[in-house]
Amino acid sequence: MSDARAATWADPRALPLDEGGELAGYRLAYRTWGRLNAAADNAVIVCHALTGNVDADDWWGALFGPGKALDPARDFIVCSNALGGCSGSSGPAERDAQGRRLGPRFPRLSVRDQVRAQMRLADALGVRGIALVVGGSMGGLQALEWALLDPQRVRRVASIAASARHSSWCMAISEAQRMALRADPAFDGGRYADDAPPAAGLAAARAVAMVSYRSPASLERRFGRALDEQVQGPRARRRGEPAVRGWLDHHGAALVQRFDANSYLALLDAMDTHDLGRGRGGLDAALRALTQPTLVVGIPDDQLYRVDEQRALAAALPHARFVALDSAHGHDGFLIDAEALEPLLRAFRASIAPPTRIGNAA
Repeated sequence: MSDARAATWADPRALPLDEGGELAGYRLAYRTWGRLNAAADNAVIVCHALTGNVDADDWWGALFGPGKALDPARDFIVCSNALGGCSGSSGPAERDAQGRRLGPRFPRLSVRDQVRAQMRLADALGVRGIALVVGGSMGGLQALEWALLDPQRVRRVASIAASARHSSWCMAISEAQRMALRADPAFDGGRYADDAPPAAGLAAARAVAMVSYRSPASLERRFGRALDEQVQGPRARRRGEPAVRGWLDHHGAALVQRFDANSYLALLDAMDTHDLGRGRGGLDAALRALTQPTLVVGIPDDQLYRVDEQRALAAALPHARFVALDSAHGHDGFLIDAEALEPLLRAFRASIAPPTRIGNAA
C-alpha cells in the first residue's frame, strides 16, 4: 500500500505505571499509512487485539482502501504494537544487557499504560488531532481509554467487541489460560530457556481462548461431527479424531511459533485491569465524561464480550450509537467478517453531527 512505513520509536523517558513504579525507557514498533496533513489533525489510531501486530492492512485489510473506512489518501493511519507485546515493542521478551529475556522481571502493565505510551508516540509523530481511534477486543478497550486520556485530540471513537470494564467472565477465561500455561513444567515461573519454551502450555492457553472466540453455532456448522483424516500436527493424533480437535491443535501450534508466553500473560493481565471507572469516581462518572461521538459495535453471538455489555455501554455514553455486526462467528467476527464491519465504520465516519444515542438499537 502506498505511503506505508514501518519503524520503531524509542522513548528515553520513564513511563509511570498504574501498578506502581515506572518503565525506564521503552520502544514501540509501529506502522503508518498515508500522510499527516498540514493541520496535523487527520490521524487515525488503530489498536490491535491480544495477539495482533502492526500490520493492520493484513488482519483488517477489508477496512483499508480508497473511499473505505480507513483511506490512506485521506487519513494518516497509525498502528503500534501494544506495550508488553512481542512484535517489536518493549515487553517480557525484551533482553537485558546480558542478553537474557526480561520475562517475569518486566513490570505489570495496564491498558492505560499501553495507551499513554501510544499517546507519546502520537506526540513524537507530530499529531495534533485524531479523527478516530478504532479497535476490536483488546484494541476496543484501548480505544475507550484513548477517549478519556486524550480528549483534546480524539474526536471520535469506535469500540468493537469490547466493554467498559472486564467482567468476571472475561477474567475467568483469562485465568483459565494462565492456569493452562503455568501447568507446563517448562514454564518454570516464566524463567524458561530460549530453546525450551512452554510450548504445550501456550498452545493449551490458546485453545481455551479460541473456544471463547467462536460461537457454538460457528463451530457446529464448520465441523459438526466430522472426523479429521489428517494425522499431521503438533501432537500424535489418531486418524478419525473429531476435526475440531485438529483445528485447536493448529491454532495452538501457530501461536507458539510467533508469540512469547510471558508476553501473552502480560497482555492478559493488562486486559484484566480494564475498568474505565477506576480512579475516575466510578464507572457512571467515567462514562458521562466520555463525550466524543462513539460507535459501539457488538456481535450477538460473542461468547467473550457479551452483546448486552455493548448495549449498556452505548446507553450510558452521552453521544453513542450501538450497532450489531451480523456475524455467525462469535467474538472473532470483527476480524472474520471485516467486510461487513467496514460499511458500519464508514457510515459512522461520514456522519457529520454527533450521533443520537440509540443504545437499544440493533
